[in-house]
Amino acid sequence: MDKSSRLLLLLLLTISHGWAQTAPKPSSKQPNIVLIFADDMGYKDCGFTGSNFFETPNIDALSKRGMVFPNAYAGAGNCAPSRACLLSGQYTPRHGVFAVGSTTRGPVEQMRVVPVLNKEELAGRFITMAEGLKQAGYVTGLFGKWHLGTDAETSPTAQGFDTYFDSRQNNPNKKRDEPTDPKGIFSLTDKAQSFITINKDKPFFVYLAHHAIHSNLEARPASIEKFRKKGADSKKALYAGCIYDLDASVGQLFAHLDKLGLSKNTLVIFTSDNGATQQSSQEPLRGNKGGYYEGGIREPFIAYWPGVIKEGSANPTPIINLDLYPTFLAVAGVKNPSPTLDGESLLPLLRGAAMGTKRPAIFWHFPGYLDVPVIRGRDSVFRSRPVTVMRKGNWKIHLYHEEWLLDGGRAKIDQSNAVELYDLATDEGERTNLASSNKPKRDELLTDLLAWLNKTKAPMPVPIDATHKPIPGTAGGEN
Repeated sequence: MDKSSRLLLLLLLTISHGWAQTAPKPSSKQPNIVLIFADDMGYKDCGFTGSNFFETPNIDALSKRGMVFPNAYAGAGNCAPSRACLLSGQYTPRHGVFAVGSTTRGPVEQMRVVPVLNKEELAGRFITMAEGLKQAGYVTGLFGKWHLGTDAETSPTAQGFDTYFDSRQNNPNKKRDEPTDPKGIFSLTDKAQSFITINKDKPFFVYLAHHAIHSNLEARPASIEKFRKKGADSKKALYAGCIYDLDASVGQLFAHLDKLGLSKNTLVIFTSDNGATQQSSQEPLRGNKGGYYEGGIREPFIAYWPGVIKEGSANPTPIINLDLYPTFLAVAGVKNPSPTLDGESLLPLLRGAAMGTKRPAIFWHFPGYLDVPVIRGRDSVFRSRPVTVMRKGNWKIHLYHEEWLLDGGRAKIDQSNAVELYDLATDEGERTNLASSNKPKRDELLTDLLAWLNKTKAPMPVPIDATHKPIPGTAGGEN
């Protein structure tokens, strides 16, 4: 079924189920929605999350004007799968985007299982959050990184965006010589502001998906010099300068909303797609981008909505970027158009409800290999080997599939290294594995995790034998 037929069927189903008796009409009373999505900004890369070197004055000010979620997570450990989770509202087993390019990245001879093949596009059959908001009468714009397909079924305009602009569309990682617009930070922000101005009398959804601070790093010369004067070497000054320039664009966008008188009727979310690269230690959090320790998936997260969200508030509930899809639809006042959503609306929490969501746990599933080890990772060769992870309350369990499949499963769980268990309440750095010392909790969480794998029909890696060997993939694309 092509995209137009699918959308027509969606409309008929919507009417037949009583989701909407008439076509939605744009209303200035519907809140505007702005999602500012950084690229590779780690949890510890912001001032409000504890950095004592990087400077993010505008983001820090936003954190004081809105609500901070200190236990917010990306849907995956690197760019494309995290964005697929965000836009679809579904976990990786459902859409099959597990990595960037290939799940066979690294030395094949050191892989013990055959990884699940990766999908590089979010299939057109998925109803994205942009499509859902269009159904609610919103005008929609994407400014920046898409990373989920370019053909007639998977491009941004095919997946619900009325307007799409990317200053780095042809080669987003090629080093440019544009010192006034590093990483396209300011051209993307300018285009988003123009879109807001044009559509200020309509409900709008702006997805501002920056390329910063993903490598290749770029920053304005003055920003680099600012951090050189603070004692940083050239690499650290460049990294800090890129963060500082991204922060400046956040201030620019908010000044524009204020100028147009739109701030009071606009929900703004600021977060990142995954953890920082190895250029930025996330201590006390363990690991970096591409891994599933806290440093690879925990993100800075701020929600701002004057008159609804209490200024200077914080909510410790564990959340994940899949939650933004149902949240935005709840804010727009319509029911979810997607037949399957794994996220949960955060609107009650934004309105001041006490800590807690209905779901018992959140999950990550990565059935492949990523090369280049991370800071304080598990592995000296890979960032991640095949793994499924669950956070339930303050407990976090990692199930590594090589050991689970090849070293005896449950029967040998005490002898293998298949399971890691951490109490994040006392050990957010994931330093002390409690799998052997707290077997009841380990077994409880393992049972829940295995049940989720079965429920989602998660594709699993399989053992290597003489006739079934992994096929080398490419290590190209983003890291």
